[in-house]
Amino acid sequence: MDPVSRDLDRETRDSRPQKDSTADLQSQMGDMQIAARRDMLMDDYDPVDDKSDVAEITPDSSTGDPQDAMASDYEAMKARVLAPLPDLEPEFETTHTWEIENYRTLTRKERGPKFECGGHPWRILLFPFGNNVEHASLYLEQAHEEEDKPPENWYACVQFTLCMWNKTDPTIFYCLTANHRFTAEESDWGFTRFIELRKAFAQPWDGSGRPMVENDAVNVTAYVRIYKDPTGVLWHNFINYNSKKETGMVGLRNQGATCYLNSLLQSLYFTNAFRKAIYQIPTENDTEKKNSAWALQRLFYLVQTSEEAVSTQELTASFGWETRHIFEQQDVQELSRILMERMEERMKGTEAENALAKMLVGKMKTYISCINVDYESSRIEDFWDIQLNVSGNKSLDDSFKDYIQVETMDGENKYFAEGHGLQDAKKGVIFESFPQVLHLQLKRFEYDINRDAMMKVNDRYEFPEEFDAAPYLSDGADKSESYLYQLHGVLVHSGDLTAGHYYAFLKPTAEGHFYRFDDDKVTRATLKEALEENFGGDYTNMANGQTGVRNPYTRTLSTKRSMSAYMLVYIRQSRVKDILLDVGDNDIPTHIAKQLNEEKAALEKKRKDREEQHLYLPISVVTEDAFKAYQGFDLTNWESDPSASSTPHTYRVLKASTVGDFTKTVAETLQLPAEQIRLWVMVNRQNKTIRPDQPLPDLNMSISEAHSRYSSRDKPFRFWAETALGLDDGKPPWPNSNPTPGVSALVLVFLKYFNVEDQTLQGVGHVYMKKSAKVAEIIPAIQQLMGWSPVKDSMSLSSNSSSGLSATPSSTIGTPNIQLFEEIKHSMIEPMKAKATLQQAEIQDGDIICFQKTLSDKENSAIASAGGYTDAREFYDYLLNRIVIKFFPKITTEPAGSVFSLALSRKMSYDQFSAKVGEHLKVDPTHLRFSTVLSTTGKPKQPVRRNQGVSLSQILVPSVGTYVTSNQRGDALFYEVLEMSISELETKKNIRVHWLSEGVVKEEPVDVLAPKNGVVQDLVASIQKKAGLSEEAITKLRFYESQGCKITRELESNTVLGSISDFSTLFAELIPEEETNADEGDLAIYAFHFDKDVNKTHGVPFKFVVKPGELFKDTKERLSKRTGIKGKQFEKLRFAATSQHAVYSKPNYLNDEDDLSTVVTRSDEMLGLDHVNRTKLFPGKSDSIFIR
Repeated sequence: MDPVSRDLDRETRDSRPQKDSTADLQSQMGDMQIAARRDMLMDDYDPVDDKSDVAEITPDSSTGDPQDAMASDYEAMKARVLAPLPDLEPEFETTHTWEIENYRTLTRKERGPKFECGGHPWRILLFPFGNNVEHASLYLEQAHEEEDKPPENWYACVQFTLCMWNKTDPTIFYCLTANHRFTAEESDWGFTRFIELRKAFAQPWDGSGRPMVENDAVNVTAYVRIYKDPTGVLWHNFINYNSKKETGMVGLRNQGATCYLNSLLQSLYFTNAFRKAIYQIPTENDTEKKNSAWALQRLFYLVQTSEEAVSTQELTASFGWETRHIFEQQDVQELSRILMERMEERMKGTEAENALAKMLVGKMKTYISCINVDYESSRIEDFWDIQLNVSGNKSLDDSFKDYIQVETMDGENKYFAEGHGLQDAKKGVIFESFPQVLHLQLKRFEYDINRDAMMKVNDRYEFPEEFDAAPYLSDGADKSESYLYQLHGVLVHSGDLTAGHYYAFLKPTAEGHFYRFDDDKVTRATLKEALEENFGGDYTNMANGQTGVRNPYTRTLSTKRSMSAYMLVYIRQSRVKDILLDVGDNDIPTHIAKQLNEEKAALEKKRKDREEQHLYLPISVVTEDAFKAYQGFDLTNWESDPSASSTPHTYRVLKASTVGDFTKTVAETLQLPAEQIRLWVMVNRQNKTIRPDQPLPDLNMSISEAHSRYSSRDKPFRFWAETALGLDDGKPPWPNSNPTPGVSALVLVFLKYFNVEDQTLQGVGHVYMKKSAKVAEIIPAIQQLMGWSPVKDSMSLSSNSSSGLSATPSSTIGTPNIQLFEEIKHSMIEPMKAKATLQQAEIQDGDIICFQKTLSDKENSAIASAGGYTDAREFYDYLLNRIVIKFFPKITTEPAGSVFSLALSRKMSYDQFSAKVGEHLKVDPTHLRFSTVLSTTGKPKQPVRRNQGVSLSQILVPSVGTYVTSNQRGDALFYEVLEMSISELETKKNIRVHWLSEGVVKEEPVDVLAPKNGVVQDLVASIQKKAGLSEEAITKLRFYESQGCKITRELESNTVLGSISDFSTLFAELIPEEETNADEGDLAIYAFHFDKDVNKTHGVPFKFVVKPGELFKDTKERLSKRTGIKGKQFEKLRFAATSQHAVYSKPNYLNDEDDLSTVVTRSDEMLGLDHVNRTKLFPGKSDSIFIR
């Protein structure tokens, strides 16, 4: 298909400004008189018909040759200008000519006569003097009128050519061709710059001696061909495309670079038996974000029931992935295997146990079989997928033949058969069985030794729709059931190693069609699109001398296809019904459906609430019960947990309703008559407290009016609900709500009780007092509320400025002394003067008075020694600095209950809050160590140093100068219980030793806490414990230090640890026997690994014994044993002698016939192992993919 025609909607638009239309036309048409048509190109025409956004097609135009073709010969012209498109089937076609007369008198926009094609009307649309350009503009338009609208969802895929030709001389013509999907919305398409006006009118056409428009007349012919749409999306622009409506399926949204994950998940979802097995995992009691099985169940349910594309964020969060993982392309095979392992673990002990293995696991045999004697060594292994070589193979069958290729072991490579000695043998792999669902991983990415990098293999590689796996089974395999497979899925990568995109072609039903799943978009696909177009290889039939096709991701030209299959999914034909079984609503876990339906309903409610938000007003109401349940400053905490009994109730109130209506609503909540409720407006005071100010006087006032009168627009509307204990003659006994000025006025006072014994501070109620009353007169009301004694008229009072008011009834036995304080603001709790009046104390409506018992010195001492507070002011200070800290175990193997929260004071020292944590954990607090929490990842930062001069607040929110660091959480800490005290730990130093148990191929890091002034001998016990070494073995233990992957020195047992550089790597190993038993004349040298350049070191360096007179081919056998590198991996190594100190030393590569002892003669010379540094092959990946 012509790329210009195919990508019409992507062509560049001409943005040049329009010139003066009249002057422009005069310059184009010479002496032609157009003054009478000055309005011809005015800009006020119907904007719906504005063609400024129509693609301008200039390539592939056809100009006539008088000896070649004539525009009046329609069949010949159609064959010339409207070539059939490959792989598409024409459905209808027609030819129509519009004969245009009096061209100069045409209006700015003209439509030709209607003609019919495919049962629908069409016509030519002409802008005779240009659509805001200096060319005549020509379009094809579907001609349905308002009264004759096209059917709903009508469209037509049209290839068309518009030809303008001289009416007198048909050899003069000009044609342009385009393809377009016509719809009711996109009803016309064509060419804004069809033909230059100057050339059409004033100049001879291509040397013919005549202009295109002659005698004010010209013909325009439309060649129209309508094609069948095999996929439903031919030439679709995908604006407002609905996957669910068009295909019945939905896609998955891409989070950033998760297209590879999306393609794998869609493949697994449409393996219906896999989906059903996932649904069978019991997750009712484990519904949390860390449960990947639960998250996968939810994802599958949403894909099965949703009307739009589904997000994978919940699933990746359950994997434990962070933002950086979302933007990293990962290996699909590795991800698939890990996902299968996690699901297998979840299925153990359930009805789904072994379901995945039965479906996806096959068996292969690795063998070595002697040729001349009856001896075979073999082992049978399970496989979940098969990795097949693409490079060097042309088809799937070639790859399987390559996979089971037999290697002959003879000559110097004979096999040692037990009991038979060295024998010629055959070595290979053969399959014993294939699974019901066969996953084939095509190795499209390989290491290119010439480029020293991973590269994508874009070679052509064919795979069939049906595949017979029987030829690759062993002779003894069970072949009673056919091993014929049918293609179910093709996972595709488009692009190269550094930039690309993943999508999948899947066949959801056995007899259905393939569909393309490209992230959030699902479209029907042809068999050719699913197979042949993903074989890779060279592009064919590139038109117009193109040198290549531009890769949409790398923006480079290439002759090879950038899109190619990297994973194939085949289903065994005899098991198709079992694998593609129906998965209905009955198979979905009921709790999953219930949860998601509830969440959907909640989201719908939120959406509706947002739409109606302008009609409602949120109002918060604090009640008497909420005040009594609250412990803290003010009347309540307006932002506390909604489930707490002290939290105010928030109502969504219609603005048009009245205060009386809202009062009834509050009364219903409190289960009281509306007459017993009075609402007080609460205001924000300058001291940052929120207190009741005045009751609402008019119950008929609207909520909207009340809000505008008593509150500000940017402040929440809040009420206190006053409750009357009863009714007098049907009316509540409310105090005068409009007091007259003077001392006789009443004031509303709230009372709080600080319980010294229980260390609590809670509201007890409210009272009305005269402003002229003395402070002491509030004592009887307190006693009555607390039930401490009958109210007495005679009191013995005392007061001082430090402890507050103290009062004892003169004739009451056992009544406690009481101290009074005014709660002015969070940091100001002041004792009250006994003889002052409330007016003198500046008490006003909504003020809070706190009281406490006065205890004996002995009682106070006992409470203080237990860490309690004996004075209300001290307790208020604790509340001001109180913070709830969440503690997480730093060692994740701790039991689930090891996460806990404690309420602590920001002013606490390290030892004080450590004591609280130790008390909770029942451990010695001196053995606790804490670490702050990184806010971005939730991982621990550096351990907190024990410093008595630093408070908890400074630990959680450290500051440097005037700047506060914000990269750690201010409400959480990690903890760990140490085997020693912090004081002892501070005398230790953490030393990481890499223990080498198998040559250099396996290293295990061992962290050792050793004394800062210790020696290497102090590390031995930890290594012995880690490796399980005997007392005799540890005498052969050796430690050595390396920098830059080269050994710098061997460490003696008395080497001081402080002398080891922080930039060095420390290794430990058992000295090899060949070194302990070395002969006289043997030389021990250091060896290291490098990648082509001796300065590009990597891997673990080691010490090696050089034996005089030994051929290097024999030396290599000892090297293989010494390093633990064997087989093909060892065969890829190259060996070279280098100097240890020469920075630019050129490696002297060794051959099998060389004698290493003659090449390396000094201890400062080294042996280098040249091989690829595998750690650098994927530079963009920070680490391996994982699922938590």
